[in-house]
Amino acid sequence: MSWIAIYQALISQRNADTPFSDGSPFWPGFRGRSRFKLLSTIVEGWYGGHVIRRSSKVGGMSRMMNALVFDKPAPDASATRVARVPAPTPAPGQVAIAVSYAGINFKDVMARRGDPGYVDTWPFVPGLEVAGEVLAVGAGADGVAVGSRVVALTNAGGLAEQVVADAELVVPVPDGVSLAEAAAVPGGLTTARLLVHDIGRVLSGDVIAVHSASGAVGSAVPPLARKIGDVTLVGIVGAATRVEAAVQAGYDMAFVRGPGLAESVRSEVGRGVDLVLDPQGTAWLDEDLAMLRPSGRIVVFGNAGGGAFDALPPIGRFFGSNAAVGGFSLAALSAAEPARVRDAMSQVLRHMVDGDLVTNLNILRGLEMAARAQEHLAEGSGTGKYVIHVAGDD
Repeated sequence: MSWIAIYQALISQRNADTPFSDGSPFWPGFRGRSRFKLLSTIVEGWYGGHVIRRSSKVGGMSRMMNALVFDKPAPDASATRVARVPAPTPAPGQVAIAVSYAGINFKDVMARRGDPGYVDTWPFVPGLEVAGEVLAVGAGADGVAVGSRVVALTNAGGLAEQVVADAELVVPVPDGVSLAEAAAVPGGLTTARLLVHDIGRVLSGDVIAVHSASGAVGSAVPPLARKIGDVTLVGIVGAATRVEAAVQAGYDMAFVRGPGLAESVRSEVGRGVDLVLDPQGTAWLDEDLAMLRPSGRIVVFGNAGGGAFDALPPIGRFFGSNAAVGGFSLAALSAAEPARVRDAMSQVLRHMVDGDLVTNLNILRGLEMAARAQEHLAEGSGTGKYVIHVAGDD
């Protein structure tokens, strides 16, 4: 009897105490469910022709699960609900994760609004970052052990009880880091690490201006940049009520976004700034250029306002200031260079273990709380990093 035949027979006989259909007994002394459980721990299951190593723990992979669902584009939570949906199964190169904690990000809000490029089909399950336990491993997903604690960049689908992720974007959670803390790593913290080191190429002595300085990405920039050397950090926020949060995050000074922003910044830093990190799309690009020193650089890493990008300033302005303007997308980089993103995730986790990076978590229990957290981000009234406790204990 082949392994596939044994497994298929086992499934059909899992509640029976009789021999298999060919009349042969199967390991006398193991009857009914105990027989099924024993073989499940040593036989690799077959799903759609792909070998999957599964967890043998009670309540492993389920066929159905709870997930946060956006039914259609909406400006608020009116089309958001928690629903029963089919649980995903890992394809080759993927792993299935039992989600313990899932992070909330502004990307959820952009997807909910129906901004271009975030949702292919509706209904849609959001959630770009999770931490939990590996339930099953698809063929070819080497280096990931069933039952291990991991954190993963999922890009979508993470606000659910189970999710699949590419093994290349899954990282073990080290001792000393809780799953709640780890759930904040793949999105904002990894983006901050990549912006500071890989994309912005921060050097000691740089003056760095960061829009949305009190947000998840912005609040992670100061500790990461200061590890490089002596830098001056200029925070830019959308309201006066956010200034104190930016200062508490580690900025040397903070300004409210508005007319005359560049002039205000230059009055404090003199020669201008070396690097501007801007998630506001192109809306403030003119001010960014005006505060830039010669040979400075601007990185646009989001489009928080939604809608179409504004036209770029006349090309002569770039020549005149020797400015470099570029863009950054975590989702695009994770598709093109997953190893680079995975390495950044690992670096962030090491910073946490060493105590160099502390997250201000706001943990909410239950998927039904995700819509409220997303609304806080949409309104600009959020505090700290929102993480949803989906299931289990840490």
